[in-house]
Amino acid sequence: AEVGVVLDDCFFHDSLRLKDISTILAPVFPSWDDGLFRDYLDKFQLPEKKTVKELSRGMKMKLSLAAALAHRPRLLILDEATAGLDPVVRDSILEELLSFVSEEHAVLLSSHITGDLEKVADYITYLHRGQVILSGLKDEILERYGQVGCSAAQLAALEPELLTRVRRGEFGCHALVADRAAFQRVHPELPVEPVSLDDIML
Repeated sequence: AEVGVVLDDCFFHDSLRLKDISTILAPVFPSWDDGLFRDYLDKFQLPEKKTVKELSRGMKMKLSLAAALAHRPRLLILDEATAGLDPVVRDSILEELLSFVSEEHAVLLSSHITGDLEKVADYITYLHRGQVILSGLKDEILERYGQVGCSAAQLAALEPELLTRVRRGEFGCHALVADRAAFQRVHPELPVEPVSLDDIML
């Protein structure tokens, strides 16, 4: 009753009209708010009389979000909910998530779109083959990690314990460092560039 879920695809049957969804879900959730559901439909510009099959992918995701929020959950879980959406629709969904968490609610967002995570996440956890590789406050991670560009000869002279990962390319090397400040103290001659979540994931 206190959890809302939005998956990577709309799970409502194609033949349903949008206004039918409230009738179906109201008995399921004790706290279902039909007025709030209709407010979300209006906010997302979703016509009540349309059927699900008439909606675009972006509209279907907005419908899923409206249904997930209409019973006033405390926790909202999204699994790749913004994947494949155009930037305008993605941005409107992210804005809604920010509004939701501002009222002391929580969102768990699983996504490969790191740009979305940079916009809305407070905490980041990277999973690789079922293992937690990195977890912490997003701002602290972005502040702590850095990237060093150097030649192969310069790379060979660096202490391995200062480097988290290394990528060697045709035009030079890039090293990810987990502690920018510590690296700069040892190697002030090499600039350490800020990184994005995408850089860290790569």
